[in-house]
Amino acid sequence: MTEQSTDLRETVRERYAAAAVQVTQTGSTSGAPCGPGSGSCCGPADGLTDGLAAAGVTVEEGFGAELYTADQRGALPLEAVAASLGCGNPTAVAELREGERVLDLGSGGGIDVLLSARRVGPTGRAYGLDMTEEMLALALANAAKAGATNVEFLKGTIEAIPLPAATIDVIISNCVINLSVDKPAVFAEMRRVLVPGGRLGITDVVADDDLTPGQRAERGDHVGCIAGALSFTEYRDSLHAAGFTGIEITATHRVADGMHSAIIKATTR
Repeated sequence: MTEQSTDLRETVRERYAAAAVQVTQTGSTSGAPCGPGSGSCCGPADGLTDGLAAAGVTVEEGFGAELYTADQRGALPLEAVAASLGCGNPTAVAELREGERVLDLGSGGGIDVLLSARRVGPTGRAYGLDMTEEMLALALANAAKAGATNVEFLKGTIEAIPLPAATIDVIISNCVINLSVDKPAVFAEMRRVLVPGGRLGITDVVADDDLTPGQRAERGDHVGCIAGALSFTEYRDSLHAAGFTGIEITATHRVADGMHSAIIKATTR
């Protein structure tokens, strides 16, 4: 990994560590910037629950906990909702089934892991992977508050998933892959840990094909989930090269000029 890549990864880690600490200390991410150019993939959520409203938290349109239903938010600890840092709701598209093993890449405060654990039930298992100690501590605390017993949080990077090959049925992720400094490694690792016929159901920021990397960077920085985004064609080609088929990429809403939150589905060949 180059020095620049190492610096980018550390910047990402620092930003999300700071967000986790803020949630832990205040029950919100109040004051954290949000969206393109802000240095954070999302902000906090104002008015989502009485607790969040009392905390005076706000969210940038198109990011954060507003993308989950009221029923989903209401079933989780306040801190899990407040720490939602994504651009979508992968649990709404992953079609999880009872007894499945699901892995959330970049699990943050654990919102998608906890929702997934409810979907796969006691015979299934939901794993969360994050490289940030502070986020892992927050996720573990949220799991304890939720009474979730079929979850496990792992420390590591999405470029080197600390799980054996062919042990996961479904991979989800919420606005995290665009942050990676080595996306081919991420796609290869996803393919490695999935069982034959395993599925992806992720959300991520994707750029229009006519935007150059320089133009993407003009619309927002790397930590803000913009500069590091792949184009639609780049995403599709990368997944295909890693061994995925049935690739579907569907834009859901605009997050910047020529940049979109998108649902990405695929299966292993």
